[in-house]
Amino acid sequence: MPPTVVLVTGVAGELGSRLLTRLGNNPDLERVIGVDTSPPRPDILRRIGRAEFVRADIRNPLIAKVIGSAKVDTVVHAATTCHPAGPGRRSAIKEVNVIGTMRLLAACQRSPLVRKLVVKSTTAVYGASSRSPAVFTENSELIPASFEGYAKDAVEMEGYVRGLARRRPDITVTMGRFANLIGPDVDTVLSRYFALPMVPTVLGYDARLQLLHASDALAVLEGATLNDKPGVFNVAADGVLTLSQAIRRAGRVEVPMPRALMPSIGKVLRGARVVDFSADQVRLLNFGRVVDNSKLKQTFGYTPRWTTREAFDDYIMGRGLRPVVDNERLAELATAVGGWRVKQ
Repeated sequence: MPPTVVLVTGVAGELGSRLLTRLGNNPDLERVIGVDTSPPRPDILRRIGRAEFVRADIRNPLIAKVIGSAKVDTVVHAATTCHPAGPGRRSAIKEVNVIGTMRLLAACQRSPLVRKLVVKSTTAVYGASSRSPAVFTENSELIPASFEGYAKDAVEMEGYVRGLARRRPDITVTMGRFANLIGPDVDTVLSRYFALPMVPTVLGYDARLQLLHASDALAVLEGATLNDKPGVFNVAADGVLTLSQAIRRAGRVEVPMPRALMPSIGKVLRGARVVDFSADQVRLLNFGRVVDNSKLKQTFGYTPRWTTREAFDDYIMGRGLRPVVDNERLAELATAVGGWRVKQ
């Protein structure tokens, strides 16, 4: 059954705000409500069409009143945060990820009108280690890279979603495990990381990275909202890039560091409010992570428009990143040094 009244959480964030804009301009929807503790950017508010913004905290039980009074039949939970782009309060983010999800799902369970739930999760639930499989499927074991980070929150959140599905089998539940987002106008931990002039890497490792263009992520969320697509899906682009390839394509300078120094480097970057370089991210840069997206294509019915390489190149072009070191000048210096050595 097509949705009529849709509630979207996390509309102050990247994906949530864009989804609110898409749905707010969809004439087939009777009502669209976006909730968050702060409003979307002014440019987003100007483009949300018939959608409404309600300042509400999903950690508060009052979210149940919003869902009940508006007669919401479809809930899109886009408020979860896996890796914040910049430094943030860990406790506050954990509360939204865990307590907020619990409150929201409790409200969905109590409402007889809710018949669909769409949840944004992350591929970080699979973790990253030397024992990881070459490719993760949706049936792979969930082992977060650390037991204190944001990926652990996602594992807990998924457990609550499975509990709701058991208690309310009449609700269609779609869970998307999204790979790291990239794009010309999204602010993510990787978009900040690859914009650093000197990019710290782990000495002796060259991780395989799989990315997802923000427009593909939005298309999947919108498709799951408007159509019944029950199940868990890995949402990631085709192809991979090694970390060294990505750094070269971005024109950055790679700075390999001993693994023991990476936590200290992370603290410096967080302290300078540049990027939230968490333990989960360090392990990702160590071992990488690649997921199988065949279920997304065959069962969900969506093939990402952008490959990992194309998405990364669009990010480079959109951000206007210029090489830190001029390759032509480097070649001239190498030639000059080589000629000097021959003379000697």
